[in-house]
Amino acid sequence: MLDSNIKQQLDTYLQKIVNPIEITVSTDDSPKGKELSGLAYEIAELSDKISLIERPDADVRKPSMAIGPAGEAPRVRFAGIPMGHEFTSLILALLQNGGYPAKAEQALLDQIKQLDGEMVFETFISLSCQNCPDVVQALNLIATLNPKVSSVMIDGSLFTEEAEARSVMAVPTVFLNGKTFGQGRMTLPEIVNKLDSGAAKKQAAELSSKAPYDVLIVGGGPAAASAAIYAARKGIRTGLVAERFGGQVLDTVGIENFISVKATEGPKLVANLEQHVLEYDVDLMTNQKAAKLSGSDLFELELENGALLKSRSVILATGARWREMNVPGEQEYRGKGVAYCPHCDGPLFKGKRVAVIGGGNSGIEAAIDLAGIVEHVTVLEFDNTLRADEVLQRKARSMSNITIFKEALTTEVKGDGQRVTGLVYTDRASGESREITLAGIFVQIGLVPNTEWLKDSDIALSPRGEIEIGTRGETSVPGIFAAGDVTTVPYKQIIIAMGSGSTAALGAFDHLIRTPIPEQAQNAA
Repeated sequence: MLDSNIKQQLDTYLQKIVNPIEITVSTDDSPKGKELSGLAYEIAELSDKISLIERPDADVRKPSMAIGPAGEAPRVRFAGIPMGHEFTSLILALLQNGGYPAKAEQALLDQIKQLDGEMVFETFISLSCQNCPDVVQALNLIATLNPKVSSVMIDGSLFTEEAEARSVMAVPTVFLNGKTFGQGRMTLPEIVNKLDSGAAKKQAAELSSKAPYDVLIVGGGPAAASAAIYAARKGIRTGLVAERFGGQVLDTVGIENFISVKATEGPKLVANLEQHVLEYDVDLMTNQKAAKLSGSDLFELELENGALLKSRSVILATGARWREMNVPGEQEYRGKGVAYCPHCDGPLFKGKRVAVIGGGNSGIEAAIDLAGIVEHVTVLEFDNTLRADEVLQRKARSMSNITIFKEALTTEVKGDGQRVTGLVYTDRASGESREITLAGIFVQIGLVPNTEWLKDSDIALSPRGEIEIGTRGETSVPGIFAAGDVTTVPYKQIIIAMGSGSTAALGAFDHLIRTPIPEQAQNAA
């Protein structure tokens, strides 16, 4: 099952196992069962510290694989075959259960060990989902460190009946003790803080005690990373605060237009960005959401947890998010058939009928990808022409299970209370209202800037909500700069965001050297 190159790499990793571990396999005679048995056997062959136990009755889900220290009841399980993006999750589970230390701050590891209460996590994933491994790996680590916690990864495309019975229509979906815990990408600190009720108050106090920055960057995408590097290289006190480092790039599957890099994936680029940022003296504060910005000579950024950060200048790089349809039923069935990531959630709709809203590049690309999985794809485009590149349009037209409707205005998402059953749209040419029966709706209609929290500020916004900036990244408020997809820069591209981030940092530095240091900042320093 594993080719020679992967085996060689895996062998190198498994040499890092310190303590003996056991792999318990529960399979049947199905092809997938035999495939998992073969995988477990090949892994066990590579290390004398791995024992393989085959017990058909070890788990109600078959095929499944459990991993734990030798002689202990395993607390980490994989229901399905952990290949694809989840292969890394498997490797980490083997290493961490074998005593190899996790790469996380000691304070966070201690916090995990102190969590109280029995917790059973079940995470539904798809092997094509790039967001899922972060969640699986985080929960597996928590289970490894805390004996009161167990974690199981469940391949939703393999255990379809269970996924449907539990109304899983998006991945990752996490259940805690049988109840929904969360959906979508979640980092280890986010999960731990959600489990630890006292964490937010403690973090707020720690953040508020920080001395004022020279430049404080709000956001975690390419623009923010670039701004942080350029600011730190100037030798000024630099802070970066973000909900998650990487921003929307984390959800990007393939990147083939990043100059000098022929091809990469979003998570890989984000990992490189974070590593580069951390090579400089940047105070990186993640899992924090900005709530309010005020002040003039010394700005104050209030976070949702109540923390207050101060800085002589600010760079806003909060990016953008997927635009929603804003029609009845969309929010009610979000994660229950209404989805925004075809790569992640597409496998859950195998053999079913779905729709894609939007005829731009992202919409037609989504339709093409989904057509290889689902029974049929209906594309609904509001305009009378498609905006996608002609090569994509030709590919879509060549596929027999893609139907494209132009001048189609989606007006309502239909459902049965549990999941999507269809949608209603208006034919703009005839004015006729029509209904389509389907199981999923993938929304691909562009981006909306993350500026709602700035609506009551003095920062000028465009009619579309974007931050208006000048040639140096400056906003309408002296000392506040902006960069990336959140601004009026016309083209929303990673490489352009990086350029605008460096421009904003240089603009902020120029502002600082020409502006006296406020007395409050001098006293705090």
